[in-house]
Amino acid sequence: MSQLRDHYSAFLKPGRVLLTGHSHQAWPDAARGGVLACFDDAARLADEKWGAALEAADAIRGYVGRTLGCPADQVALATNTHELVLRFLSAIDLKARPHLVTTTGEFHTITRQLRRLAEERSVEVTWVEALPAQTLAERLSAATTHRTAAVLTSTVLFETASLVPRLDALVAEARAKGAEVLLDAYHAFCIVPFSLQSLGAQDAFLVGGGYKYAQWGEGNCFMRVPPRPFRPVITGWFAGFAQLATKTEGVPYGTVGAESFAGSTYDPTSHYRARAVIRFFEQQGLTIEVLRATSLRQTQRLIDGLRRFEIATPREAEKRAGFVAVRTPRAGELVEALKAEGVLTDSRGSLLRLGPAPYLLDEELDRAVSILNRVG
Repeated sequence: MSQLRDHYSAFLKPGRVLLTGHSHQAWPDAARGGVLACFDDAARLADEKWGAALEAADAIRGYVGRTLGCPADQVALATNTHELVLRFLSAIDLKARPHLVTTTGEFHTITRQLRRLAEERSVEVTWVEALPAQTLAERLSAATTHRTAAVLTSTVLFETASLVPRLDALVAEARAKGAEVLLDAYHAFCIVPFSLQSLGAQDAFLVGGGYKYAQWGEGNCFMRVPPRPFRPVITGWFAGFAQLATKTEGVPYGTVGAESFAGSTYDPTSHYRARAVIRFFEQQGLTIEVLRATSLRQTQRLIDGLRRFEIATPREAEKRAGFVAVRTPRAGELVEALKAEGVLTDSRGSLLRLGPAPYLLDEELDRAVSILNRVG
């Protein structure tokens, strides 16, 4: 999509190939306008800026709601998914049901926190092997009992870009046993078309963010909250915002959707930036369907060129998400070798991850493949 190049002039420098699309995508130049608009509103309105700031936040909720197929008031926002996962964990009954089920393929946000809770014997954690992804949902269901408070799993594995199928059955079976389900859709959001209905997740929590494929940058994470009452123990004052002027007994919570999972005072710059990028995507016709088609073509081009390597990412289009992972004991070394020649990537253990993006040219992908074939 060469027509996009001029809109990313700040990030796309001569001689540099950003194969970081699975992690930090380039921001369009329009994002800078969003940052400046936040500053200008603060200068103009001072402490009265929050009305304008909440309009930006509502734009994020609206986009997420439209993407997931849920009302915007079911969407809670936070600067990172860890905040949201903590609030989720504090809202479930771990005293009565001190058991969590998760996978060995979760990102550090979930993995580190659950390991630490298990160390303190606050909760028992069952770790289900993530691979093969094709049977993961069934194996998570089998590990879930009537002692299980929640099942936490990704919809796309962050190490291999493998899509996890049959999550609808997992959600149904876990909920039938009284367990909550939290789906991490970070590596699906804005790159793999999905909805709560397609995942069978109408009664599940779902977290994600715009740091990667949405090009929103940091500070833009969200959690969809099913429309049932919750009272998180870890709670911010925004969660009782409507009751601030009234003295009440106990700790009141908002009555609308995800308001109970709201946080506290935050830097609104990220929401202004994200809103500007959402508008840019709409102007350029960058729908999720367009992004998906571009991604599949680009990832296939990488796979076809890397014939000498073991590809850990599924070759079938319907089974892979937005990047290509190469398995090699020299993953970290190859990241540095590619960087020395202007190609930016990253690695996770023995996996070298290559993330294309819609603003990259085919010749840039081919250049990266050529260098990797030579140095690898």
